[in-house]
Amino acid sequence: MGLLRTLAIIVIVYYVIKFIGRYILPLFVRKIVDNVEKKMRDQQQQHQNQQEKSSGKVGETVIAKKPSDYKEGNKDVGDYVDYEEVKDDK
Repeated sequence: MGLLRTLAIIVIVYYVIKFIGRYILPLFVRKIVDNVEKKMRDQQQQHQNQQEKSSGKVGETVIAKKPSDYKEGNKDVGDYVDYEEVKDDK
């Protein structure tokens, strides 16, 4: 009796998983793909709107910020030591 009950449960679980995989899982996947597609479309539209606002004439260069003055490093850090490699022939 226990073996028959176990086999029945296994068969029922198999068909339930098969049903979920065939009919319900594709609905969830389609919904997720639609959400991702909508987000990408919104981001693309936002990027295009931002480009239209900031774009000027074709080929025009716009510098948004003046670069800071170049600061030279401290030249009193140390001395340059010239060396030569010595090969040890053994």
